[in-house]
Amino acid sequence: MERRPAPVTARLEVIVGSMFSGKSEELIRRVKRARIARLQVQVFKPSLDDRYGSTRVASHDGGAVEAEPVGTAAQLLARVAPGTQVVAIDEVQFFGFEVVPACEALVESGRRVVCAGLDMDFRGEPFGPVPELMARAEEVTKLAAICVRCGQPASRTQRLIGGRPAHYEDPVILVGAEEVYEARCRHCHQVPGRPARRLPVAFTSEAAAAAESPERGMGYA
Repeated sequence: MERRPAPVTARLEVIVGSMFSGKSEELIRRVKRARIARLQVQVFKPSLDDRYGSTRVASHDGGAVEAEPVGTAAQLLARVAPGTQVVAIDEVQFFGFEVVPACEALVESGRRVVCAGLDMDFRGEPFGPVPELMARAEEVTKLAAICVRCGQPASRTQRLIGGRPAHYEDPVILVGAEEVYEARCRHCHQVPGRPARRLPVAFTSEAAAAAESPERGMGYA
């Protein structure tokens, strides 16, 4: 008996994490499984990402799939074939905020969309459209790398230029620079010039009062 392609559930899946956390590896795994299920799959990547060649999505462990490089979300939409059932997008953070309505349109057209990207930039700040994609997704997978300093789970990407941590005011996206990246945990992540984060006075006063009165801290009148 001839096996029929599996039905497609239109949904948005977002895979996030720091560099070296296995995002592309997980994207590749889902693409391969979709193809085993005989689904029509297209894979896209930003044209500025040529680390492993312009037409491949590759993981650090050596896995790879062919991909179509595109410069904008509009170009991506224009290249999706009518019969495509699954659309996979790697390094989605580089497409800008227009990728959000593009992904929504693809899902509304009955397709399954799988995106992978950095949820935070080298400064530890939310990266472009990724937080909004996470909010709209049916499924979010957040992966952790291993901190190169202490061995704990790493959620941050450390940028080093000349062996030194990059300054907070440096450009978020560098093209042609000789930067190096490492996975680091919150406590080992270093960003010179990052604005100090202080709790508002009203909040700290309320917290102090709650500490003195446990019942108040639990919301009792």
